[in-house]
Amino acid sequence: MTSVTEEALTLIGRGADEIIRAAELIERLESRQRLKVKVGFDPTAPDLHLGHTVLVNKMRQFQELGHEVVFLIGDFTGMIGDPTGKSTTRPPLSREEVLANARTYEEQIFKILDPVKTSVVFNSTWMAQMPASELVQLAAKHTVARMLEREDFSTRYQNGQPIAIHEFLYPLIQGYDSVALQADVELGGTDQKFNLLVGRELQRHFGQRPQVVITMPLLEGLDGTQKMSKSLGNYVGITEPPGEIFGKVMSISDTLMWRYYELLSARSNQEIDALKRSVDGGANPRDVKFMLAEELVTRFHSKSAGRRAREEFVNRFQRGELPPEMPLTEIATEDGVIAVSVLLKQADLTSSTSEARRMVRQGAVRIDGERIDDVNLELHAGKSHVLQVGKRRFARVVID
Repeated sequence: MTSVTEEALTLIGRGADEIIRAAELIERLESRQRLKVKVGFDPTAPDLHLGHTVLVNKMRQFQELGHEVVFLIGDFTGMIGDPTGKSTTRPPLSREEVLANARTYEEQIFKILDPVKTSVVFNSTWMAQMPASELVQLAAKHTVARMLEREDFSTRYQNGQPIAIHEFLYPLIQGYDSVALQADVELGGTDQKFNLLVGRELQRHFGQRPQVVITMPLLEGLDGTQKMSKSLGNYVGITEPPGEIFGKVMSISDTLMWRYYELLSARSNQEIDALKRSVDGGANPRDVKFMLAEELVTRFHSKSAGRRAREEFVNRFQRGELPPEMPLTEIATEDGVIAVSVLLKQADLTSSTSEARRMVRQGAVRIDGERIDDVNLELHAGKSHVLQVGKRRFARVVID
C-alpha cells in the first residue's frame, strides 16, 4: 500500500464503525480512480441536527480526497418511511411534505459540503419512472426469509406486530439507488447496515462491481447515552441560534467531548491528539471544549458568530452576567397572582407546568438571581422579574 493510500485510508476510517470490504476499498484507492460516494437521506423532518452531520462530515472528507460525492435525497423512499428501528409502521409523508423538507436539506448540507463538488439527486428520478413489472422483478431478487433476518422485522414478526408489504420495498429501493447511481461507496449509520448490504447484493445481480459499505456510529446526544434525537430532546440543531449551539456543546461531558471531536470536528487527527495530550498534561478540558463549540458555531453560522457566542457564554456563566438581549414579556393574571409553574410555562421557559414544577424541585429555577424550591410559590402582579431555568434559559417578565 502506498503512503498516499495509507493516508487516505486513515482519514476515511476516522470514526468509522466498519468498512465492508476494506480490501476492496484499498484496491480502488490504489487504482487512483475517482470514486462515486453515495449517501442517502430521507427528508422526513425539516431540520438536521449534529447526529445527521456525522455522515456529511465523512462526505466532506471524501471530497477533500478528490472523490465525487452524491447527496441522494430519498423523496420516493421518504413516502414509504424507513422501517429501521421502528416497532410500528411509519405513517407515510405526503409528496408536499417530503419536497418541503428536501429543500431545507439542500440549504443545510452546504454549510459542510462544497457545493461545486456535490451532486444532489432525487431517487424519484428513476423510481417514479419504473413500471410495475420492473418493480416486481426487483422484488423477486430478495426473499421474505432474508428480510426477516433484519432485527426490527424479526422482532415485530415474533411479537405478532404487523409488517406492511410496502416496508419490505424500502431496503430494495435503497439498494436499487446504488444500482442506478453505480455507486462505488455508500455511507450510512450502523442501523442502516442491512439496507446498505442489500445495495451490494443488487449491484451483483445487475452485473456491477459491489459498492464498499462504510458504517458510521450513531452520535450520542447531550445526555451521553442515547443517540441524538429531537424526540428525546438531547439534540443540537444546526439551524439553532449560535448561543444555543454553543451552550449545548458546552454542556456535554469531558469524555463525550472527544467523541464529538472525532466525529464532528474538521481538525486533523494530529491536532486532536495534541489536544488530548494537553488535557492529560493538566490543561482545563473546558478550554478545549470552548474550541469545539466555537468551531461548530462558526461552521453553521459564521466566524464572528462563533467568537461572539464564546464571549457571551463566558460573560454569562463565568462572570455572572445576564444575556445581552432579553426582551420584556408581559404576563397577564386573572386575580393578581400567578403560580410560578404557570409563569415559567407562559414565559416559554418550560414546555409544561409539570416540567416547570420538576425544574423547581431540581433546584434549576432562579427568580431575580435567587434559587427557589417552593413549587407552590405565587408571584403578584405589578412587578417585573428575571427568570432563569437551567443554565441557558432566561426571560424578563412583568406580571400584569
